[in-house]
Amino acid sequence: MDTRLYLDLNRFARSTVWAHGFMRAYALYLGLVLLGAAALLAYGQARSSWLGDGSSRRVAATLWTPLAALVAFGISQPVSHAIGRLRPYEVLAHVEVLVPRAHDFTFPSDHATVAGAVAAGLWISRRRLLAVVGTVLGLLLAFARVYVGAHYVGDVLGGLALGAVVATAGYPLAVPLLERLVDGLRATPLRFLAGGHRPSRPSGAGPAAVPETIRATGSVRVLEGGDVVVRRPASSGLPSDGARREARSS
Repeated sequence: MDTRLYLDLNRFARSTVWAHGFMRAYALYLGLVLLGAAALLAYGQARSSWLGDGSSRRVAATLWTPLAALVAFGISQPVSHAIGRLRPYEVLAHVEVLVPRAHDFTFPSDHATVAGAVAAGLWISRRRLLAVVGTVLGLLLAFARVYVGAHYVGDVLGGLALGAVVATAGYPLAVPLLERLVDGLRATPLRFLAGGHRPSRPSGAGPAAVPETIRATGSVRVLEGGDVVVRRPASSGLPSDGARREARSS
């Protein structure tokens, strides 16, 4: 059945010459570039306070998406060598092949493995719109790999499944570690990579938090860092002019 589906799609490719340029580009690099852009946009949304909540968990989840793709790709290599399935054009004669002929093994498809991991990662990180876009891009990439003659249908389905399984199974293990990394980055000059806000000064800090009896008998100045300096006049009966009381805002 896998061979029959491959040959059917190969005949379809022969009859749609007008699509060859786009499908060739998409199968080779364009699909991966667009999936990478979707993952990058999800990360940008998670770390930007005006687009996402900037929480460590959300940022860590979006960081896991590209990492899951790399892990899934790494796992696919020994799996491919263990199964040892030949490329369809090395087995079938007179088929249309629109891309350079690789001579590595065909199952699972590397491109589809990455696509499955990215799409699943976007769903797990709850970037729903981007997850829908990523799913469409991933399915189109899987179709393109068969269309150009590089893989059987079973190869791309296996790749999509492998990528999705790695992204899903690795999430509870990887994201807590990535969350610690994000929290650590927020205490360094690289905190802009982690997003979120610096802790803001409590609303009670500043001159309004100084007791009324103190504010009524002297001038108040708030220093940088939250210190409040109260300067009392000598005639107030309180400590002499120039004495300071520093109250650090909590």
